[in-house]
Amino acid sequence: MTATALARFAPPLDPDAPEARRWVVDELAKPEYRAAEPTLFDLAAQAVRDWIASLFSGASGLPMPTLALIAVLVVAGLVALGLLVFGLPRLRRRAPAAVPLFDDGDLRDAATLRRAAERAAASGDWTLAVEERFRALVRALVERELVRVHPGTTAHGMARAASDAFPASAVALEHAADAFDGVRYLGRTGDAGTYAAVAALDAELEAARPPADAAAAARTGA
Repeated sequence: MTATALARFAPPLDPDAPEARRWVVDELAKPEYRAAEPTLFDLAAQAVRDWIASLFSGASGLPMPTLALIAVLVVAGLVALGLLVFGLPRLRRRAPAAVPLFDDGDLRDAATLRRAAERAAASGDWTLAVEERFRALVRALVERELVRVHPGTTAHGMARAASDAFPASAVALEHAADAFDGVRYLGRTGDAGTYAAVAALDAELEAARPPADAAAAARTGA
């Protein structure tokens, strides 16, 4: 009777076809088998390797330079295909760090300086408005990398540097620099006309695109 009971719980040694299929499916469903399956990347890489191998399968009699040329052409083709599929990589340009203007620690960007100039003009403080607008003009040129600031750069130095990129505006730039020096260092009082002239020059340069050679040659003056 004990042998009969044990035989009842023992697994069948000769399963029928449906039972055998169920065993196989259950076994392959275990995690260790799933983890061993190749990924889509593995399949794609294997397909590329097989394709490259097929190209050289009958080329054993070719000279080595010819084989090297074929290999280079194959790699170049794969690179071109990758560029077509994924596009050209974008090169990130590091934005230049803000540097103080005219050795006074001012790190505001052009947009902030323009807003400050407009607020000063709206309140009738033309002296401050002229100063802030010229700063905005210079900062905008620095942000566009048309001029560079270094310790000791003066308003007229910036005007001369900007004139390299915008030669047609050289006279207007010198006048704007004169206006800035007057209100900043010489105790002059600004007025609506002077502010309007500096603001118009700022807007004109902002919209202008200098010639490539002139932009490359633009440098800060001393």
